[in-house]
Amino acid sequence: MPEAVRKQINYMVVCVNEFARAKALHPRIAFQYLYRHKGIDFLKVHYEVEHTLSIEDAVEDLDIICKNNGGNL
Repeated sequence: MPEAVRKQINYMVVCVNEFARAKALHPRIAFQYLYRHKGIDFLKVHYEVEHTLSIEDAVEDLDIICKNNGGNL
């Protein structure tokens, strides 16, 4: 697996876990929520910018994206 892909996956795992912690969810439930409401897609598309921000900013961005796509957490 290319190093760039590995870094992106690791970043996404951290974001999902931090989102889960912030919302008091099990990481599996957080992933399902983020996937359903386009948060995972957002991280894939905007990785180059998002990974330069703090994890707190990324979690906040994920919250906004998911709410804009029907999420209600």
